[in-house]
Parts: sequence; structure tokens; C-alpha cells
Amino acid sequence: MIHILFFIFALLFTSSTNAVVNDFCVANLNKADGPSGYPCITPTKVTADHFAFSGLGVAGNTTNIIKAAVTPSFVAQFPAVNGLGLSSARLDLAPGGVIPMHTHPAASEILFVVKGIIKAGFISSSANTVYVKTLKRGDVMVFPQGLLHFQINSASTLVEQTTFLDDAQVKKLKGILGGTG
Repeated sequence: MIHILFFIFALLFTSSTNAVVNDFCVANLNKADGPSGYPCITPTKVTADHFAFSGLGVAGNTTNIIKAAVTPSFVAQFPAVNGLGLSSARLDLAPGGVIPMHTHPAASEILFVVKGIIKAGFISSSANTVYVKTLKRGDVMVFPQGLLHFQINSASTLVEQTTFLDDAQVKKLKGILGGTG
């Protein structure tokens, strides 16, 4: 069963954006993107359709090496989020699927589990502490801005899935580094 997750990036910009000065700034994708986002399209050309996105209802293709798919609704797909400091995406994780360690330097992430059970976690930068939680349908987890984090749909060990090492390699590393199990 494919586990379906939605996550939202709360982009924390310190620069001024058009959306702060105006009620909104629907992106003009025909212009260059800058530090404050895309320039706005003419307000008289904005319609209600600009503020709705329908692309998250379709499962992504998880037949790849990480058995995962991300369907974004970032400004390139959903121009109304331009300058608002947020975006969203759909994450599909097949059994054995993994979103490897990664970070968002300018954003925090909120993960909402729609279906299934996954493990997710992050590493604090100050104490180097790992926070891992098993999440089920209806659970939410936040990944603070800039911290390494991951998501897994697997019965395999955490180390195997986040590092792409097989069980034999993990055991060798444990032997070298004094680990057990």
C-alpha cells in the first residue's frame, strides 16, 4: 500500500515581498524570479482559478530507486503562493520508500500523514540529537527550518533506508564503529 503524505513548507523570508505590500501577488512566470519572488501579474487579470490548485489528488510514480514521488504545488505550479511564505506538496512513499536526509535552508516543513504509517525524523544542529517518530494516519510532524530530516515507509532498519546501505554493509559499519545488532 502506498502511503500518502502532504507537507507544507513555511518559507521564512526576511526580505520584503509584493504579497506583503499588496493583498497578494500572483506570479508572472514569464518574468525572472528574484530574491523576493516573481513579479506580479496585472491584478485585473487575476481570477479565482489562480487561488486553487488541483494537482495533489493524483498519486505520484513511485517506481524509482527511492520508491517515492513528490508532486509539488510550489510557485511554478501554483503561482498564487508567490510571496506568501508557504507552499505545499504531495509525497507518495511505496513500501520500502524513503526520502533521504535533506534540508530546506529557508523553510520549515509540516508533514501530515493522510494514509499509512511511516517513520520520520530530524537532527538538531545544537545538540546533534536525533528525533524520530512513527507517524500514522492523521499525525502531523514539524521539521524546523534548516535541519536535516527524512521520511521512511519500511519495515527495514532506519540506517539501511536513510543511507541506501544494505543490511550487510550496516553490520560491517557497526562492527568497525563498535555498534551492536
